[in-house]
Amino acid sequence: MKTYWLVFPSLLVASGCARNPAPAADPSIVLEIQGIRAIDNHAHPVRPMREGPPDREFDALPVDNMEPSSDPLIFRPNAPEVLEAEKQLYGSAANKPAVIREKGDAYPSWVLDQIGVEVMIANRVAMGSSVTPPRFRWVAYADALIFPLDNSHLAARNPDRKAFFALEDKLRGRYLREAGLETTPPTLSDYLAKVVTPTLERHKQGGALAEKFEAAYLRSLQFDLVDQATADRIYRQYQSQVPPDDQYKQLQDYLFRFIATECGRLGMAVHLHCDAGAGSYFDIAGANPLLLEAVLEDPALRKTRFVMLHGGWPFTREITALLERPNAWLDFSMQDLVRAPSALAPDIREWLEWVPEKVLFGTDAYPYSDQLGWEESGWIAARNGRQALAIALTGMLRDGEISRERAGELARMVLRENARQLYGL
Repeated sequence: MKTYWLVFPSLLVASGCARNPAPAADPSIVLEIQGIRAIDNHAHPVRPMREGPPDREFDALPVDNMEPSSDPLIFRPNAPEVLEAEKQLYGSAANKPAVIREKGDAYPSWVLDQIGVEVMIANRVAMGSSVTPPRFRWVAYADALIFPLDNSHLAARNPDRKAFFALEDKLRGRYLREAGLETTPPTLSDYLAKVVTPTLERHKQGGALAEKFEAAYLRSLQFDLVDQATADRIYRQYQSQVPPDDQYKQLQDYLFRFIATECGRLGMAVHLHCDAGAGSYFDIAGANPLLLEAVLEDPALRKTRFVMLHGGWPFTREITALLERPNAWLDFSMQDLVRAPSALAPDIREWLEWVPEKVLFGTDAYPYSDQLGWEESGWIAARNGRQALAIALTGMLRDGEISRERAGELARMVLRENARQLYGL
């Protein structure tokens, strides 16, 4: 079996398979980074299915439901980096089905070994056989809980949201059934007590480290402070009719903050999608992490740990400033898949120069297509992320900002120690 430090030979040279030649990284830093078994803060592993329907619980909002858009190069057929990942993982793409059959339930853990990951924090609707602790830890989904009313007018906005709200309505129905209900309760207090809190508690008991919000695919990330009386009035008034946008937003805002508060009580983090998401209808401005400033500054939410996923791209400077908030973290998942290491390295360096204990490694390994599966995307992101980190640390070392010893310490922090401390692993 391949060992993970043999899977990334391109880290040892300046160019490797990257889209743009990267600045040379210090060889000793490269070697140390290669030897660190990482904690992947954000990914969507897929259970291998030998029979029955394919696994669709890898995401609450799978992006394969969306209208076609202009794909970045990495997502196009036969992208060089994808071909390299196939070669390194399987010898050739033709061998992949045989490897899956041979490994059986051990296949997902085998993939982690190939990409140098000890623990993958899995964003999934539910876990299942082969994607289990201790190698895989769960992050559940909470978006469906903040849209308890008629969502038909929101679904009508564009084809992507039509598909997404159908999925959210289905997931909310699942949460209701798990709570022993068929319909939402008549009052907000009952909804909170009989649906929202029990759902979060079940997730916690099931091993969830955090609740994930993909809200940026559905609305903006500006969650204003709303009192319970106002939220209760809106909930009651629009039980049987379509709510006006402005009033429905107030209810959503209240529910988001209630869930975030409960996550703090339960010891779970809150994960938020914070970058330019997939699809040609995605509201990029609505995903600006600065929209979360009021949430991060709310004294009632200071016990809740917020993790801004994907590093906020293209708002990387804005997200840097937010790291001063004591309850704010970020990861650079997805960026290490779609951006060249030479482009990502300056952002990582700035974050490390600002608040280094708040920066997390992640891949966003995901089944983007038949060719670019969670395995291949995880391999590419793990390689590029390590290379970008090596370049960032080399620059800091050569500019006299850190010692060689501190460079190794920062590498361990980013790749595993910050996540270990954040989640108590």
